[in-house]
Amino acid sequence: MRERNNFYFAKIALIIFLLTLADCASTSRTLNPNTPGPQLVVSPEKIRLGVVTLRDTNIVFQGAGFKPGDSVFLTLSGPKETKLIVAEAPIKADGTFKTSVPALTKIMEILKADVILDENFQNVVVISGPPVPEGEYIVKVNSMSTNLSAETKLTITGPNIIDKFKDWIGKITGKIRYK
Repeated sequence: MRERNNFYFAKIALIIFLLTLADCASTSRTLNPNTPGPQLVVSPEKIRLGVVTLRDTNIVFQGAGFKPGDSVFLTLSGPKETKLIVAEAPIKADGTFKTSVPALTKIMEILKADVILDENFQNVVVISGPPVPEGEYIVKVNSMSTNLSAETKLTITGPNIIDKFKDWIGKITGKIRYK
């Protein structure tokens, strides 16, 4: 009987591992050096709305074809007229930039949550409402001193079962609170 339980446990662990591995696999787009004019890519192209998962996901934007010395800002537009400014970056001498979405922006703008300090001065994410809607978003990069811009797509999905488990652990440990 014990061997049967160990077999089922190993089977479940293998399934969870394979699901996690399959979910992590994504093709990363890169900038095309032969493309004239501004361009933008995002990695990963799909993010999930689990609190822990989103906090730990490094959302990186890369662009090329902009005026050296300029700056850009990136906006996210999507379902239900959602519009957010998610990042900004200076343009390098070669006309490129690379930036990522700050953790506080992911928590406050995408998850629509707050961050407070607990009695031990540790960050706690306080969820008081729903995050941005799931769906396909357009990420647009705009130059601050010229009319140069570029777009790409970013898909936002709901949390999967592993994300929900991580968030449950976060709630148990006091790192995530719900109002």
